[in-house]
Amino acid sequence: MIESDHSELSVRRQCELLGVTRSTLYYEPVPVSEEDQALMKRIDRLHTAHPFLGSRKLAVMTRLPGEAVNRKRVQRLMRLMGLECLYPRPVCTVTSGCHRKYPYLLKEVAIDRPGQVWSADITYVPMATGFVYLAATIDWYSRLVVSWRLSNSLDGEFCQSMLEESLTKGRPEIFTTDQGVQFTALAWTSRLESAGVRVSMSGLGRCFDNIFVERLWRSVKYEELYPKRYATVREVELGLAAYFRFYNRVRVHEALEYRTPWAVHAGG
Repeated sequence: MIESDHSELSVRRQCELLGVTRSTLYYEPVPVSEEDQALMKRIDRLHTAHPFLGSRKLAVMTRLPGEAVNRKRVQRLMRLMGLECLYPRPVCTVTSGCHRKYPYLLKEVAIDRPGQVWSADITYVPMATGFVYLAATIDWYSRLVVSWRLSNSLDGEFCQSMLEESLTKGRPEIFTTDQGVQFTALAWTSRLESAGVRVSMSGLGRCFDNIFVERLWRSVKYEELYPKRYATVREVELGLAAYFRFYNRVRVHEALEYRTPWAVHAGG
């Protein structure tokens, strides 16, 4: 947004108007080392298979002979990956006052038709070198993947783009997410409310409030990402496009009486 050769505004003045420091403008992010990337892949596999494992156990279970892996390093990489251990917590967490906290609307609600409830989430996607993030919207009743997006950062723009595409395909009665900053942002919640959609948010640390997306991530990683180990973002994008077509229209689900998500969604 800053133009170094602007005819009227200096770089200093542009930074002041945008509310950023000049050091932010000149900062160049440090790439993740190959050692950290390899460790992140091991953490991701273990977390996907056993999401209840905390940083202490992951530090032990991901350690290779001769490698220094301590809890602080695992915690730092889990924050970078957007991962969080699942465990019951006391009701003593004070949420941020920067956003409105929406209630969880699905407790004891029977999900009995397509388009009744959608949910969205973000996951870490490992590549042969590097990583990206994947966001997806899923219909709870049919398990249909409504839309998805890739990004090389955790900013909210790619989630907002996914939401816009999703709303061109339908209007759910309820849209539920966790309390990630991408989903508590005013741009996200106001867009849903303007479309007449009720906003629902899961409790802090309660992954089972969004269990269908968590199950989708396990399928995507073990059936597509881990076996193929894509090397570039373009390969990941093409591979996931093919996989989600397969997932929606070919792959049968036992929970759907061995029908495909598309068959259930279209027939519902």
